[in-house]
Amino acid sequence: MSSQKSRAGKWQKFKANKIAMYGLCTFLLVTLVCLFSSWLFKFDPNAIDLSSALQAPSQTHWLGTDQTGRDMLARTMAAGQISILVGACSVALALLIGTVLGGVAGYFGGWLDNLIMRFVDVVMTFPAIIVLMTLSAVIGPGTGKTVLIIGLLSWPLVCRLVRARILSVREMEFVAAAKTLGAGHAYILFKHCLPNTTDVLVVFSSLGFVSAIMAEAGLSFLGLGVQLPDASWGSLLSIAREASILQQYPWIWLPSGVLIVITALSANFIGDGLRQAFDPKTIKE
Repeated sequence: MSSQKSRAGKWQKFKANKIAMYGLCTFLLVTLVCLFSSWLFKFDPNAIDLSSALQAPSQTHWLGTDQTGRDMLARTMAAGQISILVGACSVALALLIGTVLGGVAGYFGGWLDNLIMRFVDVVMTFPAIIVLMTLSAVIGPGTGKTVLIIGLLSWPLVCRLVRARILSVREMEFVAAAKTLGAGHAYILFKHCLPNTTDVLVVFSSLGFVSAIMAEAGLSFLGLGVQLPDASWGSLLSIAREASILQQYPWIWLPSGVLIVITALSANFIGDGLRQAFDPKTIKE
């Protein structure tokens, strides 16, 4: 009963944050439009029509067309699917690795904790953007590889956050009671300890999603991320490297840039709202 009241209090606190709610509504709107773009828009995002190349926005093509006559509205929304997918999958991979390693390090402690945390320190020593670009150049571009690289570079922060929480949770009475009743280490860790890290993981997910979106956009802009025929918001922005496109045809690259900013701000607002909602000092019982 108390847990239900706690969850209700957190949700009420989040709803009271108008900026966070605006961010949530905006994020959901962008995500849903991107996911259902094939049903909402009549043009195939990859259909080439050279006779309609570089047309300005019109009633037929609301955001104009690119150099090969592809409808930019449909292509931008389809690119959003890839960008959002990369962000979500990267965060999921980081959460999986970081939660398991952080939970093991915090619960067992000792030499295992030292080993895992020294490895985390080594990983976090290298500049993330340099490692990101180097790995992308070595293993090659592609959507799946981009997800793998971003996820493998994001887990150390999750590991540190989960470990810090587990270190305090493992000393609580209900954990001692479970040990007394003969519960195994795996059961205690996954049943009692890790569920108490939900607030940390939820906040990281929203903020980590923004970082993943921006990292993917940067890689795709440099030609090291998503490759043709697929497109992401970052790869659409990379078209603006041509001076003529940048100056004369802003409808090709500007919408994707605007959507990156809107999505990143929305996710940041959600993250800030979640952080305040999960702060026990701000929850009114």
